[in-house]
Amino acid sequence: MGETGPWPFTRKNAGRASPTKEEDVTARLQGKTALITGGAGGCGLAASERFAAEGAKVGIVDLPGAKGEEVARRLREAGHQAIFAPADVSDAGQVARAVATVEDAFGPITVLMNHAGILAALPFLETGEEEWDRVMAVNVKSMFLVTKAVLPGMIAAGGGSVICTSSISAVVGTPMEVLYCTSKGACHMFARAIAVEFRDRGIRANAICPGFIATAHGLREIEMLGKQGVDVSEGMIAQAQGRLCKPEEVAAAALFLASDDASFVNGAHLFADNGYTAI
Repeated sequence: MGETGPWPFTRKNAGRASPTKEEDVTARLQGKTALITGGAGGCGLAASERFAAEGAKVGIVDLPGAKGEEVARRLREAGHQAIFAPADVSDAGQVARAVATVEDAFGPITVLMNHAGILAALPFLETGEEEWDRVMAVNVKSMFLVTKAVLPGMIAAGGGSVICTSSISAVVGTPMEVLYCTSKGACHMFARAIAVEFRDRGIRANAICPGFIATAHGLREIEMLGKQGVDVSEGMIAQAQGRLCKPEEVAAAALFLASDDASFVNGAHLFADNGYTAI
């Protein structure tokens, strides 16, 4: 879940996308500089596009092999301000260089979206130490590294918003996902603890918790779980959350948390799951 991809994403399970038409854009991030990790694909891409459309200067941080430069160029051609800063977000040196690149181009980062993450779906007793370390490095250590690199500038600028992409897996255990659930539970508490420690310095920190998502990443999770015998059929997901979540819907939730509309929302977990965790 979270950035959760083999039944097709069809009109039947689609529903209405979040507003992205020009008349729906309200410049809610005008004057802000946003850094989005994992910003070249899936929900991260949707956030990069929405934040730019809402007036933010956007720094897209993703792996060197990602389509980050292509996305940034397309956004610039559309009249927005965007750059690509390649980095493996589990590597401190690469994170420092990427953050410096964005700050040099656009000034202090006032919106950080810790979105980068990877999946793991396998029996717990078959989970190796190497796999455990890899997932925790990308899903958890990256939040530590990027947030630590960004916060000094954000505090000096007078404050800002930190958004961490968590998941329903932070609070709902799933067979074959002990590792993934653990990483998202850490994400949950990371956002909450940052909120408490830095509230008096103008920092808000919140987590977005999506359910199953209609992205390549999300559909791959469904496929992986299905191969392990977990019921992730279309019927099960329809019963649990109605349909698959759209990346634009996660981006819309992130926009709210990034904007001044959420000025008194701090330490919260915003579930974008259509009631999955309410049942």
